[in-house]
Amino acid sequence: MRRRTLLTGMAGMAGGLVVAGAAPALASGGRRVLHVRPGDSVQAAVDAVTGPGWTIVVHPGTYREVVDIPADKAELTVRGASCDPRDAVIVYNNANGTKKPDGTTYGTAGSATFTSAAPGLTVRDLTLANDWLRADHPDITGTQAVAAYTYGDRTHFENVRLLAHQDTLFVETTALTSFDRQYFRRCYIEGDVDFVFGRATAVFEECHFHTLQRDVTFTPKGMVFAPSTARANPHGILAVRSRITSGAEDSAYKLARPWVPSYETTAWPSLVVRDTRIGSGIDPVTPYTNMREQYPWQTMRFREHGNSGPGAVITVPENRPQLPADEARLHTRATYLGDWRPRA
Repeated sequence: MRRRTLLTGMAGMAGGLVVAGAAPALASGGRRVLHVRPGDSVQAAVDAVTGPGWTIVVHPGTYREVVDIPADKAELTVRGASCDPRDAVIVYNNANGTKKPDGTTYGTAGSATFTSAAPGLTVRDLTLANDWLRADHPDITGTQAVAAYTYGDRTHFENVRLLAHQDTLFVETTALTSFDRQYFRRCYIEGDVDFVFGRATAVFEECHFHTLQRDVTFTPKGMVFAPSTARANPHGILAVRSRITSGAEDSAYKLARPWVPSYETTAWPSLVVRDTRIGSGIDPVTPYTNMREQYPWQTMRFREHGNSGPGAVITVPENRPQLPADEARLHTRATYLGDWRPRA
């Protein structure tokens, strides 16, 4: 119940729960800016965008709704009105196994609170959350509950909090053959099982990943990363100059496992974690594990370089493949993002 308590407390501080439905206010002077305030709907603001380059400013409050940004809302910015991402919260509680009115279920991607296919999207100074809890729904076995599902090229998240449990952040691409790029800077991302996952070229710089305490008797309790990079893509997930902390006991979590989807069995997951402090919650002896035995992690593109902290100690070298310095120079924000230079 911790998630709901947290969000309710924030709502009270920031002006109360928002019921979606009211239209947003247009900025004066003809500027392409829409303001969303308590009583307004973020989705209504998205629907009101008529071309590229708009900005939606979300004022303090908790907005309980699902937000879906289509591909034709290019170069859109969605940002909080203050610099504190805790002030403006977009949250909902669908899970993979949640039933729709027609009796079908949402599935993993469909469970997302925030979805965007728009190229050039910028999100900053917000909290995106999915507060669905397993304990409240013991009858549901599809427990993936996504906070943000992004699959547009040049997606940029800055100073965003992403909160959920399983499958918090789904970094995907518009097609199996697309190498869409996503950049996350100074973001806070928490969860338990595979909570950063997907096929995109995704760079995380100066981010904070936090594994939650989970009320189970087995270990590992979960994994931080589950990349599903296409074989043809030279770049998957890169975490650089970041930190990984845990609310669980020492060694309760794995750093990653490879995800080879049934619809793309040629995937060759790629993950590089470098110059990052890894806390004691990550098992230092065997930091990687398999999702399926036919796709062992040892055959994947999992590498580390220059990490520190108790979860980064190398005790069994073959369990922690390291990048030599000359290869590490190829795993940077610039090489992963290519000709795209996101602005802070």
